[in-house]
Amino acid sequence: MNHAALAAAFVADGKRARWHDETLWFVRHKRDKAAQSLPEWETLREKASQIKAHTMSRLADYLEQFEREAQRLGAIVHWAADAEEHNRIVLELLQKHGAKKLVKSKSMLTEECHLNPFLERHQIEVVDTDLGERIVQLAKEPPSHIVLPAIHKKKEDVGAIFHKYLGTPEGAADPLFLAEAARGHLRDKFMQADAALTGVNFAIAETGGIVICTNEGNADLGVSLPKLHIACMGIEKLIPRAKDLGVFLRLLARSATGQPITTYSSHFHGPMPGGELHIVLVDAGRSALLGSEEFRRSLHCIRCGACMNTCPVYRRSGGHSYESTVPGPIGSILAPAKDAKQYHSLPYACSLCGSCTDVCPVKIDLHHQLLTWRKEIAHRGLLPKSKQWGMAVMSRVLRSPRLYALAGWAARKIVPKLPRALIYNRLNPWGKRRELPEFPKHSFRELYERRNGHK
Repeated sequence: MNHAALAAAFVADGKRARWHDETLWFVRHKRDKAAQSLPEWETLREKASQIKAHTMSRLADYLEQFEREAQRLGAIVHWAADAEEHNRIVLELLQKHGAKKLVKSKSMLTEECHLNPFLERHQIEVVDTDLGERIVQLAKEPPSHIVLPAIHKKKEDVGAIFHKYLGTPEGAADPLFLAEAARGHLRDKFMQADAALTGVNFAIAETGGIVICTNEGNADLGVSLPKLHIACMGIEKLIPRAKDLGVFLRLLARSATGQPITTYSSHFHGPMPGGELHIVLVDAGRSALLGSEEFRRSLHCIRCGACMNTCPVYRRSGGHSYESTVPGPIGSILAPAKDAKQYHSLPYACSLCGSCTDVCPVKIDLHHQLLTWRKEIAHRGLLPKSKQWGMAVMSRVLRSPRLYALAGWAARKIVPKLPRALIYNRLNPWGKRRELPEFPKHSFRELYERRNGHK
């Protein structure tokens, strides 16, 4: 895949690209106001970073503790080495209980594992109950954002989707009407469900409990009706103690949507009476990432999406241009760790402005890791030939004072006189949406020599 090529299709619709950019910047602005309302904001970020670093340093111990405590509460814990094993475990649980209809709350892990199409191939109906997730599911698209999965859709787009699949009147685009239509549609799915599946925002080693954060209450309703609850989580979602949870809950919603806290922060300690709770712990490359000194800090991510809301590249190119379950800055670190060859272009979908690092609630040095990935991509020989040649030429020029001076002279004296079509054309993708700056009349060397009396 090539991010630049995929982004071009999104950017071609200028009005939509501007709307997408402005909408996400509005969410970023809400985040800033929420952060500024807490004098201890930076202390919370530092504390969260320290907790995550400590947890990762003893992850195996805490995972075993979590398993013991969860089993003591009556939950059944499963271990999955990869996406294939995760999907097989979920399928076997559903088949064992004769479940044919599954309601699912938001879970980026199951998106990563491509669980929905896997279950559908085995004749199991899967209904995403988060409104944004349901919209993209009906549209047969993946989420474009980890918190706002349908952010790329306008209300008119949603109206057209609901008209096609839910039978709402053609042209209906009032958000309240559409939300009410979705509520009625999903209510029937909840009532008919044989099993419920959720993600996990935080798992607490000390207690064996899990915490799920939503704004719609769909996870609570989904797991309260059927007797089978399957909770799927990446092993990095662990925190050591119950008292650590308050740090992350204060950071999560403020960073994600600018709220003081999610509307629902639901705690599950064991199954409901007469029911079963199955917790599936998934590795899927996380242990390998933990062993990487350069990139292990990416496992600190709490999936708030703040880095996406602030990223100038993501805001202007859309989430689908990344072709990764997790897009944006954090996704551009995680995806190459999974498959560097396939996702070699993502670390370059970055201006290195550092805004993602500034807003990250757990202080991941995102832009430094993206720069490191660029070095790694080049070291592995995965750069396209065009970039290799360009960098080779630039390296030769920068290593030669004479060539450097000649290039500067040509830029000042020749380039401004060239016809515009000779500079801005299909052979110069850099100039597609950029203008060259005005060149100075004299080089630094010339000015230095004049001011020091050499000429």
